Amino acid sequence: MPTEPTPKASLLPPGVTRAFVLVTVLFFLWGIPNNLNDVLIKQFMKSFAITRLQAGFVQSAFYLGYFLLALPAGLLMKRRGYKAGFVTGLILFATGCFLFVPAARSGQYAYFLTCLFVIASGLSFLETAANPFIATLGPAETSEPRLNLSQAFNPIGSILGVVVGTRFIFSGVELTSVQVAAMQSAGTYATYLHRETLRVVTPYLVLGSIALLWAVLILTTKFPAFVREKEAAAEQAGSWRALLAHKHFLFALLAQFLYVGAQVGTWSYFISYAQDYTHVSERSAGYLLTGTLAAFGVGRFLSAAIMRRVSPGKLMALYAAINVLLLLVGIFHPGRAGLYAILASSFFMSVMFPTIFALGLRGLGPNTNLGGGFLVMTIIGGAVLTPIMGLLAERSMASAYQVPLYSYLVIAAFSLYMTRQTRRPILIPEVKQKQRPGKPSGLLL
Repeated sequence: MPTEPTPKASLLPPGVTRAFVLVTVLFFLWGIPNNLNDVLIKQFMKSFAITRLQAGFVQSAFYLGYFLLALPAGLLMKRRGYKAGFVTGLILFATGCFLFVPAARSGQYAYFLTCLFVIASGLSFLETAANPFIATLGPAETSEPRLNLSQAFNPIGSILGVVVGTRFIFSGVELTSVQVAAMQSAGTYATYLHRETLRVVTPYLVLGSIALLWAVLILTTKFPAFVREKEAAAEQAGSWRALLAHKHFLFALLAQFLYVGAQVGTWSYFISYAQDYTHVSERSAGYLLTGTLAAFGVGRFLSAAIMRRVSPGKLMALYAAINVLLLLVGIFHPGRAGLYAILASSFFMSVMFPTIFALGLRGLGPNTNLGGGFLVMTIIGGAVLTPIMGLLAERSMASAYQVPLYSYLVIAAFSLYMTRQTRRPILIPEVKQKQRPGKPSGLLL
């Protein structure tokens, strides 16, 4: 007697659309400041007359905020739920944006680093809340494509951030050493630098206002009942020590650390790579960076669809291998060929963050929020690996791209490991909970 085909798991169950849309917009919002940093690095090199290594501390300050606040964000959500994490994050996000006004008036580079730290602290809450929230907002079987779909809107925000930064922060004025010397003799150089510094303020004021508006919208939205039930279960049964029993989760922490460093470093020095090897203007290089983000966005949308048919682990392993080849071209053939190879790598890196995140959360049950917090902490990779790339870039910009190349090798190994692991169920250790036949507990991912 023929058996009935198993119904395909839905991407979104009924009644969750409003919550899904509101939280998915957050992925778009935090993409803007993340990639405004790539513009700030080049702008601060000009307005504060600093080296590439010193400018790399923009990313260090930013991702240090992610690292230090991710675990407190996970603990807050364990006690108060996702909504508390979203609202707290948006308020911190807005505060950091508004602090750009006194920072610009002071004219001190360190003050801007403080602003970026506060912004990133808020984004740490948002990412710690949003990624596991989307992953649990439906069947476990569709967590990876669902998270990839939400994450697909992140590069749209990234593109907007670079376009806004290129248009409104870059002045298009690039002085030669002779012109700088002349302005210094005339006593007008300090005024020029201050004017360049002030150009960063307006975009952040607008961004801060939008963040406050979204905090109000989320605060007044009622989340689905099954989400609140999972939050209650996590508060009662969650334990961070149990996370250490999950080897796949520990491997995910390493893979995510290296991925974030690879992504942030690739984009942070893309403008410098373009100018060093193709001699384009800073604005033209900024628009080329927009092209990398467009490739990233297309990759996210296409990968979310492909994952409905192809194993996430296998797809990510293939993408990581392709990126190793592309970066070899970028390192050994600097110029237009290398530039376009690095640009293309953004398409293939697109799948990595949400897929590593979702695979790492599999089987964590009531520890999902805490696990999400630890995974967001690995964003410190952007703070650690970007200055290393900056140090290598002092010798040659192309050689700096060894850092993401080695990172993709480890990500490929993680992908293959998870492909083998997902052939058998990942069990939750020491969870004593009776379950009625035919009714899912809602804790497995």
